[in-house]
Amino acid sequence: MNKKNISRRKFVKRTAAATVTLAVIPNFGCKGPYSAFDAKGLPTRILGNTGCRIPLMAVGAGSRFCSVKDEDMALEILEYALDSGLYYWDTAHDYGNENVISEKRLGKILKHRRKEVFLATKVGSREPDEGRRHIEESLNRLQTDYLDILQIHSIESVEDVNNIGRKGGILDVVRQMRTEGVTKYIGFTGHSSAEAMALAARQYDFDTMLIALNHYNEGEENFEKMAVPVAAQKGLGIMVIKVIRPRETVKSITPKELIQYALSLKNVHAAVIGIDSIEVLKENIALIKDFKMLDSDKMDNIRISLNPFYRHEGVEWMQPHYRDGFWA
Repeated sequence: MNKKNISRRKFVKRTAAATVTLAVIPNFGCKGPYSAFDAKGLPTRILGNTGCRIPLMAVGAGSRFCSVKDEDMALEILEYALDSGLYYWDTAHDYGNENVISEKRLGKILKHRRKEVFLATKVGSREPDEGRRHIEESLNRLQTDYLDILQIHSIESVEDVNNIGRKGGILDVVRQMRTEGVTKYIGFTGHSSAEAMALAARQYDFDTMLIALNHYNEGEENFEKMAVPVAAQKGLGIMVIKVIRPRETVKSITPKELIQYALSLKNVHAAVIGIDSIEVLKENIALIKDFKMLDSDKMDNIRISLNPFYRHEGVEWMQPHYRDGFWA
């Protein structure tokens, strides 16, 4: 094994030590008055039963971020985001393209500023041994010994929900990571089946859900009404993705309106937004700094405008087996 990789024995020892540390350092976790994170005055919300206070917007390090070819520019985006109060960073083992691996990019900043970042990554494999290897690889790439949230990536169907929960399956692996102190919280993500997302929230002991909201097929897959209320009833922290994607179909709606819409939905705590330039980052920071909930009339108007998007089946990320940010 490469010296840079974490052997299983060292991995367990390091995580055991991290667990001991948790007991004596009050600001590692999120519950209570202590916090190692600084929102720089940006508005925040409590992420469900985790007790973590997070900004309304998280830095999405998926396909849009990985499309930034200039490495220095990409690192500048991360530094500027953190310096401005966007300390929630969301990535995945599978995020990247032929030239960029998202987690490695983040690791270049995290090795110096880990304690300032609330860090979430994802494991996409459904095979337990491969999943363990991917989690260890993620830690190496990110240059950290621990995660704040480890998520099972892209739940697609009811069958998938049952598969992840089988004895000795990937959910047991993720639970083990939580028990060992490798991750503080565990979660799941998805964008293709509201029924599956609701079932995962209802059936298992997850702490968070990251879900696409702005699409359904002829009214059958209403994520707002089918999945989010179930997760909220269980006390899960609820993050949303694909917030700006309706612009692919409905040009009349602005990104600002779509972000405001997502953040005005009941039970939504924050939105993960992909960033590909400093200019976009600055606009988004200004938006959430002055954020005000939309009234019911404005929300209804946006829903009506989104109808063409809801019924559009040609969008790539709405197709079966698509995984967000996967070597895009």
